[in-house]
Amino acid sequence: MVNRGGGTVVRTGDDGLTDRLRAAFEAQGVAAEIRLTRSEDILAEFREAANAEGLDAVVAGGGDGTISCAAGQLAGTGQALGILPLGTLNHLARDAGIPAEIEAAAAVVASGHVRPIDVAEVNGRIFVNNSAIGLYPHMVRHREAQQQRLGRSKRLAMLSASLQAFRRFPKHRLTIDLGGLRAPLETPLLFVGNNRYETSLLSLGRRESLDGGELCLYAPLVRGRLHFLGLGFRSIFGLARQRDFVSLTDVEEAIVQSGRAALNVSVDGETVTLETPLRYRIRPGALRLIVPEPEAAP
Repeated sequence: MVNRGGGTVVRTGDDGLTDRLRAAFEAQGVAAEIRLTRSEDILAEFREAANAEGLDAVVAGGGDGTISCAAGQLAGTGQALGILPLGTLNHLARDAGIPAEIEAAAAVVASGHVRPIDVAEVNGRIFVNNSAIGLYPHMVRHREAQQQRLGRSKRLAMLSASLQAFRRFPKHRLTIDLGGLRAPLETPLLFVGNNRYETSLLSLGRRESLDGGELCLYAPLVRGRLHFLGLGFRSIFGLARQRDFVSLTDVEEAIVQSGRAALNVSVDGETVTLETPLRYRIRPGALRLIVPEPEAAP
């Protein structure tokens, strides 16, 4: 299932994509039914595939939003998910070691090597990478508006949206409830990751584990824009101080409360409006993902 509107390769107008995909799977001896689907229909397609009989795997082609949509329908069903990373960043594919090149990714799918990985959810909506409140969803909303209204590339639109977000620099008063332990905080950004994210310079934004069975929560405690930027640079180089941020790991469930009835929340790079409180939880091993076979020990 390839999302026509979800992924850099598809949107750049590769007219030969279907033929290329078919040839890639045929070269691996795999019979693949290939569907190029409109973005507005992709959810229904994945829902149908999750309940179909006689399939060895469902393969999602697109960006992180498309992969997240597929995972949301397949998690807990026992059906295996394969990935064709056709997007800009391809976070889950990268962390799972799935190659970006179409033919190589098809070879991974053909190997049929399945590994259970965790998914997370907020108010019942599944995500495979991360969710955020504050600056990031604000940036995503403005990025999408610029892409639709001005036709800008994703990267250029995100740069402009980032500048707009920093000019406004909204802060939220939140309370995090961890099974009775309540922590109030005021922050411009609350980040919730499906497993632990690295913050060092050489591995920024990556995860060592996809099956650690934990949420990680990060929130900077900053006074203004310059303080926030300074903290970002110090964090990258490992110089951040504990008093500058909240860092919570090994979390299975978290309830985020706000004085607002609803919040804009990013979920795997897409913005949704959810009623508060926000209920986050980890679902260990809920998704069967097709990944490269482990290399044999020497």
